[in-house]
Amino acid sequence: MSDSLPGQFPQHTQTVTDILSPAHAAALAATLDYDEAPRSGEPLPPIWHWAYFWAATPQSGLGADGHAKKGGFLPDLGLPRRMWAGGRLLFDAPLIVGSTVERVSRVTSVERKEGRSGHLGFVTVTHEFKTSGKTAIREEHDIVYREPARPGQPQPAPTRAPHGAEWRREIHPTEVLLFRYSALTFNGHRIHYDRTYVRDVEGYPDLVVHGPLIATLLLDMVARFLPQAVVREYAYKAVRPTFLGHSFSVCARPLADGKSVELWAQDHEGWLTMSARAVLA
Repeated sequence: MSDSLPGQFPQHTQTVTDILSPAHAAALAATLDYDEAPRSGEPLPPIWHWAYFWAATPQSGLGADGHAKKGGFLPDLGLPRRMWAGGRLLFDAPLIVGSTVERVSRVTSVERKEGRSGHLGFVTVTHEFKTSGKTAIREEHDIVYREPARPGQPQPAPTRAPHGAEWRREIHPTEVLLFRYSALTFNGHRIHYDRTYVRDVEGYPDLVVHGPLIATLLLDMVARFLPQAVVREYAYKAVRPTFLGHSFSVCARPLADGKSVELWAQDHEGWLTMSARAVLA
């Protein structure tokens, strides 16, 4: 069951302006294992803008999980756990390294659902990224809210990852990789660095690999194997958490339409952890 909650959440607009620093792009490039980074005046690769527009919440404004307390821009649904669930992006024009970009954000949807694992909340935030007065990127970002973890709580059945990858990379996550990505995105969520919190509060076996990092590594497959391609659309959906302690794979295959690439991530047991699709110009 699900129910929308129109009018029951703050629908104000949040505007953040940032300068796309080449030093920050270089740090992300190094984290993704590139020898070179985009320079000032060059296009920023798609979704690398996630490393900018920090939510610099004062220390006193953080919740127990290291995220900003709910009830400000994002609604408080009475559910303490909050994670990325997926998103959709349209790229009208590239963002340029060194340029000033304005992000305008709105909460556009709030839903409550009842699942096998308990009460859930889904919030969609719409972002527009504007440069020189024109919209370059339109993004819808889905966030899932969950109840506190309970021992013996039923978990969704895993889904087997697709077969037939044409491109594949094995990723070996480490504490350092998670630390660097958290630092690059100013993400204080404790599931990425605090093992005691992860095990005792969240009920996970180990540190959680960032969903946005996996989504970035998936789209990075297009850049590595089709370096001349221009991405026009990108959609991704988190399916299952990925934990430290094992390698995972990012996989891709071009589709028969000649302009789409199916992408997915799978854990060491072959379970699907994220599905995605890129549409090329």
